[in-house]
Amino acid sequence: MPVRVLLVDDEPLVRAGLRAVLEAQPDIEVVGEAADGAAVIPLVRQTRPDVVAMDVRMPLLDGIEATRALLRTVADPSKILVVTTFENDEYVYEALRAGADGFLLKRARPAEIVHAVRLIAEGESLLFPASVRQLAAEYGDGGGNRAARAALERARLTEREGEVLRLMARGLSNAEIAARLVVGTETVKSHVSAVLAKLGARDRTQAVITAYESGFVAPG
Repeated sequence: MPVRVLLVDDEPLVRAGLRAVLEAQPDIEVVGEAADGAAVIPLVRQTRPDVVAMDVRMPLLDGIEATRALLRTVADPSKILVVTTFENDEYVYEALRAGADGFLLKRARPAEIVHAVRLIAEGESLLFPASVRQLAAEYGDGGGNRAARAALERARLTEREGEVLRLMARGLSNAEIAARLVVGTETVKSHVSAVLAKLGARDRTQAVITAYESGFVAPG
């Protein structure tokens, strides 16, 4: 089955460019478009995309609030890929905090756009881990976020789960973590699932942000 993508951006040329790049791939299908975050929820319910590629800044409802609304109101919500002009942007970090799964620069090359959509859909690796680390270092409360620290304390991760979380924060995929720890990939998947469940995180990105904001992993 192809990866189903919904495009949300107030610039028609951006949507047209993304559509052209993505629909050139046999395993990706663009199932709809919207010009503002306010249209996201009804379109998601109608088209059931795997990934929503969403601009972070829009006139009526921006990508941050649209992400929050989508995750709050839609059962089994789509993965969210924030599309932005600027990499080192507090808006991007707030979107990740709100529940977005990763971000993509509008100036990205076609191959990078396709890779980002596939990676977000698969959910087995962190997209642009160095950039997420940089954003956490600049905007992530320096390890002093009380909610993140409380979540980590409640989680009571085992030593191996903590090791897996640190490797996730470095951007390693399940296969790379398995090779590093000399265990099977299915074992790593079990550990990752346990980490997400214990932290109450919906995906790797949210778990890694909690790790940074709690001080469990230093973003520097």
